[in-house]
Amino acid sequence: MAQTLDLGSRVELVSMDPHFDDISIALYSPDDSGSPCYQVHTYSHLPGAAERVAGVADAMQILGGMEQTSDGLLRFPCGHAHLLAVKRLFLEACKLPPEQPIEPRPLHIFDKKANATIAVASLGQGLYEARATEQTPGVDRRVTTIARGLIRLGEMEEVADQPNQVRFGCGHSHDALIGLLLVRAPNVRAAVREAEAMASRGVLSAPSSQE
Repeated sequence: MAQTLDLGSRVELVSMDPHFDDISIALYSPDDSGSPCYQVHTYSHLPGAAERVAGVADAMQILGGMEQTSDGLLRFPCGHAHLLAVKRLFLEACKLPPEQPIEPRPLHIFDKKANATIAVASLGQGLYEARATEQTPGVDRRVTTIARGLIRLGEMEEVADQPNQVRFGCGHSHDALIGLLLVRAPNVRAAVREAEAMASRGVLSAPSSQE
């Protein structure tokens, strides 16, 4: 008989994995009394499904600077949940083809609207500042837009009187996570629509439906 598992609260869902037979993969937050942890899981019993899930978990560690606990769960070294950021991290990890080499994203992007490179510098204790590497028409406005995008995607904090600065509430640096979020920060609305579409293409089904 097919059974579901008590995995805690579901955080995010990719209902059809384009890189592995359209199986459903989800991110869960197991209920425990310790620091927030996460688990990547699929109910599929297809050969290779477990390896695919392990690959997604590995990608989340590389792309987001997460670490694996002794019982195989994922967490941020700071011990905080960073819930919105981990949702984006999971979705981005699932989008990568398994055969593609994975490296942390750089802390700079080329912004087409500003026709300039915009970088994000770590100032320590979870504080970051977006900066343009060259002056072009409208670049200052775009730098502020990208900083706002980071706030929304990563649930970061505003810094008073510093529109180009953002801060992680945990007070710890998360360079890899910033690099990942920076890619989506210039167009937050598109990132949100994409996440909604990925989750709405189906539901995470029980084992009997994914054999």
